[in-house]
Amino acid sequence: MSKDDDRSPPLDLRGADIAESSSKTRNCVTGSGHVTGMNPMEFQAPYPDQVLENVLENVLQFLTSRRDRNAASLVCKSWCRVEALTRSELFIGNCYSVSPKRATARFSRVRAVAIKGRPRFADFNLMPPEWGAHFKPWVAALGSAYPWLEKVYLKRMSVTDEDLKHLAEYFPSFKELVLVCCDGFGTRGLAVIAKKCRQLRVLDLIESEVADSDMDWIGEFPESGITCLESLIFDCVESPINFEALERLVVRSPSLKKLRLNRFVSIGQLYRLMVRAPQLTHLGTGSFSLAEGVAHGDQEPDYESAFAACKSLVCLSGFREIATDYLSAIYAVCANLTSLNLSYANINAEQLKTVIFHCHKLQTFWVLDTICDEGLQAAAATCKDLRELRVFPIDAREDSEGPVSEVGLQAISEGCRKLQSILYFCQHMTNAAVIAMSNNCPDLEVFRLCIMGRHRPDHLTGQPMDEGFGAIVKNCKKLTRLAVSGLLTDQAFSYIGRYGKLVRTLSVAFAGNSDRGLKYVLEGCPRLQKLEIRDSPFGDEALRSGLHHYYNMRFLWMSSCSLSPQGCREIARALPRLVVEVIKDEAEVNRGECEEHIDDAFDILYMYRSLEGPRDDAPHFVQEHSKQKQGIGLSNIVLLIIYPSMKRWRFGLEELEVQNGEFTKFSSMPPVEKQELAFTREKKKNLVCLF
Repeated sequence: MSKDDDRSPPLDLRGADIAESSSKTRNCVTGSGHVTGMNPMEFQAPYPDQVLENVLENVLQFLTSRRDRNAASLVCKSWCRVEALTRSELFIGNCYSVSPKRATARFSRVRAVAIKGRPRFADFNLMPPEWGAHFKPWVAALGSAYPWLEKVYLKRMSVTDEDLKHLAEYFPSFKELVLVCCDGFGTRGLAVIAKKCRQLRVLDLIESEVADSDMDWIGEFPESGITCLESLIFDCVESPINFEALERLVVRSPSLKKLRLNRFVSIGQLYRLMVRAPQLTHLGTGSFSLAEGVAHGDQEPDYESAFAACKSLVCLSGFREIATDYLSAIYAVCANLTSLNLSYANINAEQLKTVIFHCHKLQTFWVLDTICDEGLQAAAATCKDLRELRVFPIDAREDSEGPVSEVGLQAISEGCRKLQSILYFCQHMTNAAVIAMSNNCPDLEVFRLCIMGRHRPDHLTGQPMDEGFGAIVKNCKKLTRLAVSGLLTDQAFSYIGRYGKLVRTLSVAFAGNSDRGLKYVLEGCPRLQKLEIRDSPFGDEALRSGLHHYYNMRFLWMSSCSLSPQGCREIARALPRLVVEVIKDEAEVNRGECEEHIDDAFDILYMYRSLEGPRDDAPHFVQEHSKQKQGIGLSNIVLLIIYPSMKRWRFGLEELEVQNGEFTKFSSMPPVEKQELAFTREKKKNLVCLF
């Protein structure tokens, strides 16, 4: 065991009592029955609660699922305390749902942190770039609470070079950094990570915006000795790199398994890297074309032999500026591939066929729609074990001519019966093709169909797409994520509410015809966590129908819908623990339109639950309607009546809407005399927030 593995973070104050009691019960017993280290007369058996906590501490260490751990923490206070002490990985689904201080105070032994920031619609430029999700307060809190931290995963967060500098300085044993869809940092910050994190195993930059600070960040990796590097992904970096330094780094990294290169790496340079790292399992090829100034056929290396030598290669991506003449070089590894990403490769059906016919083990396939229906038919005929398919548009305009249609979708459903996840962009679709997929692929967990263009019906019958999406939620019993588009009426949402009992994420675009549609979903989908809606007719009445469920959701996003400021304020008053953000058009605010117009006009409603109340870094174009700032106390209660003769204490409230007409809470407090505490009427609805 290495020194790093042997290091354990200290217990916090809450765990001190557990540790002390545990040590008292773990004394050695000699063969004669005497307890060493203490007088036998002084020996006392541990309390049952102490034994239970010791057992729990050892058992919960093997519980890895976040949901299982959350369930365990809700059993009682003792379980909650022990679960917190044994949790080594911390996941924050919304960086504003809890403060860094609160999170680090509860969980004291964390070694890995994952934090998500902006909602997914930010990827489509539907959220102002300066909205927030800053990593700065988090890195400061993590630095003081977890000096032993090893892993950080960030998604859609704003990260600065200074933040990366702090990461490198605060955590001497730091090993893994993954930045997905992040921005705000550049090559200067990466250089600090490369230079100071001597135990770095993973540096993955995935779909992030990396500013060119004119820094040779690859050259900052230590030049001497063997590195710990296992994964290096930088295909999103839009600036040249020091290839000689990269080549030396690869040579010094015998444990390197994943390497994804950016478009500034030519196929000739790729060859040199592959020869030096035949142990790779995941490879991003870079441009997959010759460097400028190099003529085709001039003393070119044997690319096919380089691929053939990589016998462990199972995942292939890249092809950013592909020269199709070199596609034959990858034939040697196709038979072993389980994942192939051609989402940047502008190739046609015939070119795809030469590759896909060798990929019998493929389970994940990403591709551009330039392969047309014919290419999808070829994939369906070969890839019988396919589990995930994503078809992206090369031209995302609404009026473009889409080269894939219901023909390709039906072919996939008939040939790939094990499919579990699909994302499909197209211009035309039919109910029959979607129904066929629901029947042929019952194991679908993710179904995202994007019919580009607004309110497009079944292009053969002219009917709404209601029956197609209805079949998906009815026949695919494992469905957890659904994205709908095309011409949809309230009937489609009725199907979703009736059958989508496991749906956790729902995305809606240009769909529905009244408030009833959203009402069906909010009242019928008990596990709904994330709801994204754009350009749909849902208004205040639909919004109010989810009052009973918003506390159970991670967020609700609505843009370009029929909401009013008054409706948003009503939600904020009814649910004090919900942060209700109204995001206005930044251009109008900057132009200084009349105040009355600015107060009424807004583009986006973003609501999320939070233990902290409204955030303190909201920009000027964000208006928060949240009821409270820092928690809620007894001064917010209107009427509290305690009946000592009842095992269940009833809180009688005049204007509080709760399930079954009453709100109840169990308590182990000793009986007290009947008391009545009266306060102002306007604070009445805040009582629900206490529990």
